[in-house]
Amino acid sequence: MSGSLPQQVGAIAWRSVTQTMRLPAIVVPPILFPLILLAVNVGGLDAATKIPGFPADSYLDFAIAVAFMQGGLFAMVNAGSALARDVETGFIRRLAMTPMQRSALLIGQLGGVMATALLCTAIYLGVGFAVGLNVEAGVGGLVVVVALAMLVALAFASLGALVGLRSGSGEAVQGFFPLFFVALFLSSMSLPRDLIEQDWFRAIATVNPVSYLVEGLRSPIITGWDGQALALGFGFALAIAVLGILGASSALKTRLVRT
Repeated sequence: MSGSLPQQVGAIAWRSVTQTMRLPAIVVPPILFPLILLAVNVGGLDAATKIPGFPADSYLDFAIAVAFMQGGLFAMVNAGSALARDVETGFIRRLAMTPMQRSALLIGQLGGVMATALLCTAIYLGVGFAVGLNVEAGVGGLVVVVALAMLVALAFASLGALVGLRSGSGEAVQGFFPLFFVALFLSSMSLPRDLIEQDWFRAIATVNPVSYLVEGLRSPIITGWDGQALALGFGFALAIAVLGILGASSALKTRLVRT
């Protein structure tokens, strides 16, 4: 594949998007499952808003950040599974014999996954606003939420790419999904950390980076402009993304050498 790096990235990204859109089993779960869990949580935990010190009047406003996090987890699986499939089918081996720049594969694959993540984010927000979501920070806060949601998706997708390229196995990528799901539950997903009564749970949630991602996404919606929460959210998401991309780049280089 010839052409400039942007052209090559665009071609790989388009390939990623079209492959995803042709498989409803990949497109539907990231949209449907987070919305189902959101509906269950809002219906079952709305009474939590009556707890003294709870930061929101609506549990929907508090919990919608979790949908973005779940979307990021699905981005991780999609990115990792796609790259593992490219290893298994020999696509990367054939790619090594072309003039295509190797970084285009990783950037393009992540770009395609991000396009799907953006669609999911728009749907979450659309459904949220349809049932009464309120963003305290206004339009600017909404833009920040979308930006952070996309960075979180990139962070998780880069980790999926790392696992997919290292293992070359879609099953290995799928095996990591429950671990990240557990990390989501052992965070401030359901309650603010200061309202968690169990000391061990609160301690785990405090050292769990996922808590700060959730709180960063949540802050423009329920509190307005919270500089500390946003700085921690963007900071942790960026750190994870950088580490994941560097690891995936190294894994891709190793994978191409093996071929």
